[in-house]
Amino acid sequence: MVRRYKHFRKIYATTFARRMTINVASIALIIAIVTIPKVWSVSAECQGHGSFKTEKDEILQRRNYLASKLIAPPKKVLHEMPSGIGAQFQGEWALYSCSMFAMSLYNISQIYPETRTENIHYIDSLISIVLSPELREYDSNRWKEDALSTLQSYETSHISYISHLAWMIGEYKAAGGGNKYDKLYAQLCNAMNGRILHSAALNLQTYPNESIYMPDMLVAIVALKQYAALNKGEYASTVDAWVDKAKKEWLDPKTGLLVSFLNVDGSQIADMPTKGSYSALNCSYLTLIDRKFAQEQYSLLKSSFWKEGTLSGMKEYHDHSPILGMDIDAGPVIMGLSPSGTAFSTGAATFFNDNEVRSNILRTAEICGNTLSSGNKKHYALANIALVGEAIMLAMRTNAPANL
Repeated sequence: MVRRYKHFRKIYATTFARRMTINVASIALIIAIVTIPKVWSVSAECQGHGSFKTEKDEILQRRNYLASKLIAPPKKVLHEMPSGIGAQFQGEWALYSCSMFAMSLYNISQIYPETRTENIHYIDSLISIVLSPELREYDSNRWKEDALSTLQSYETSHISYISHLAWMIGEYKAAGGGNKYDKLYAQLCNAMNGRILHSAALNLQTYPNESIYMPDMLVAIVALKQYAALNKGEYASTVDAWVDKAKKEWLDPKTGLLVSFLNVDGSQIADMPTKGSYSALNCSYLTLIDRKFAQEQYSLLKSSFWKEGTLSGMKEYHDHSPILGMDIDAGPVIMGLSPSGTAFSTGAATFFNDNEVRSNILRTAEICGNTLSSGNKKHYALANIALVGEAIMLAMRTNAPANL
């Protein structure tokens, strides 16, 4: 999950080996017993991958599972997040889970129009959850004020919370929802736009005394871009100014990708690594903002981070691939692969019809995630630990271009 408290991340890498005393025949038998059923199950689950027509049943079953978990009272949604990560991260993961599920529902409405009415109802419920005091609490605790009480001011930020909320409302309206959130939607986008223009360099902090996190800012730009599309171009100039500045000032000199972090004044942070998890999410957000820029960034992402193999995916570090490690942003890094980066890159692969990469990622997800089925629901076994990952994967694999 994309979140962090410090600029520099420690990588905890370990390697292990164990002497084997049983004979080669026994080893071969054990490998066969373990591997053959897994190979069969992966092959069976991946058989329908390749088009939205053949994936329809699976996509809707994963939607049904997420609805059963997230269309619930706010406290229950928060309790779906792991307690061991602490209250702040529970709040963030709950916000991301709701936001990514709302993105999924909007996408699914475009791909399968007959599901639109039900999806709009679900998005409406998710917006109510994100509006709840229980979910807002994580952001309020960091800023020492409630985000919704500050919408008349340009002297604060709350950019992550209000941008996700605004984006969800935009999806609700774009999918065909009513006008019940129109006043709040206008207030949220006016606040974001004003705060961005009044900031030092068109960027805002997610939390006080921390740097700029590029993926968090991109959500705000996505939300303003969508508002402009629904409201005769209002705030489009801010979106254009931000993208223009990004192309000129915020590209990493080593990879050409958007940097992961910025100083508060908008300058690049010396010797700060560009991370696979952030870069992949940046690319997927850019598909909703500037198609040409997104295409360029996606090509660079693959050039620096893509790793082919039985487990294909995005690396977390472009210049090395630890066999085993832990990263605060990527999660457990195995054979150099970034779980977060691999999942997030699915959004750009889907958008640009990069079917080979998308299919390889879905295969990796199946090998590592292990799909479970129950009635009309499907989910990866890992959703029992990190539900947010299930929501992210569904959002990314349904990120189809509007002219599908």
